[in-house]
Amino acid sequence: MRALIRRLRAGFDERMRAWLMRRQGIDRDPVRLERRRIYILPTRLGLAYAAMVFAMVIGGLNYNNNLGLGLAFLLVSLGLVTMHHCHGTLSGLSLRLLATDPAFAGQDVRFEVLLENGSSAMRPRIEVSRNDEAPRTIDVPALGSAPAEVDVHAARRGRIPLDRFVVATRHPLGLFRAWAVVHPEYSAVAWPRPAERRIPPPGVETDTGGAQDRAQGEEDFAGLKPYQAGDSLRRIAWKAYARGQGLHTKQYAGTDVVSHVFDWDSLPGLDTESRLSQLCRWVLDAHEHGEAFGLRLPGLAIEANIGTAHRERCLTALALFQHEDARG
Repeated sequence: MRALIRRLRAGFDERMRAWLMRRQGIDRDPVRLERRRIYILPTRLGLAYAAMVFAMVIGGLNYNNNLGLGLAFLLVSLGLVTMHHCHGTLSGLSLRLLATDPAFAGQDVRFEVLLENGSSAMRPRIEVSRNDEAPRTIDVPALGSAPAEVDVHAARRGRIPLDRFVVATRHPLGLFRAWAVVHPEYSAVAWPRPAERRIPPPGVETDTGGAQDRAQGEEDFAGLKPYQAGDSLRRIAWKAYARGQGLHTKQYAGTDVVSHVFDWDSLPGLDTESRLSQLCRWVLDAHEHGEAFGLRLPGLAIEANIGTAHRERCLTALALFQHEDARG
């Protein structure tokens, strides 16, 4: 019986999603929630509330109790006002994509959606979720904005779309649930799953004099420079930071810089996904050790460099390999 109910519910949900897609179409960023696309139904608490008020009305009429009838009509009015406020909490709210957080295949990529409130009234208890997952509840201040995060499981590498999510609220009192379905064209990148540390990286090249980056050696101290995202934490001048001089990293000159070139053709005998996983492992290890590295794929060559931006560029190229984006 339960299996039958689940199948019927799944079929109903599928038809409802198809109907919503036909009715609304694809949403272009930014998305504004107009009244006509906001749906509202009573919750279980709301149904129990309605049953209680109905029983009070029947009892008041049966016993000709004007005080009981007055209380019942007051509760009916409260329910109607609650329904109006619940619907209005979503009406006029705007949404747009703020950022995406890539991840490795098998993990969750994250979409950060910004909720913007142009009204002078606060929008409390806004729930953002994907399908039937547990929602994340946020409060959007008056004339302000608040971010909400939506996670999508990445079963494979490449572009992972967020093609549907729900914005809902039960404010106030929880008697009604108002919701709107958004069909955006958002996507995030899932990098290949890194392989185990079994195959050593190919031979290295050495650049004497620190041509790649003077901060990579430890031979001759050359001074301090302001910290930048991607600088190795091992190079941070903690003593200077403790003296209140700000966050700086140490620079060295006249050193040897290790440079790798990770080549697709250096892994014969492996299939496509295994090669990408191994190249991903080499890129992560080289970045972790502060070593410069380049990447060569069929139709794409990335020169040796260092830093977080370079690491993400190489990982993204691996993720989109055999896609047109990887050739661009």
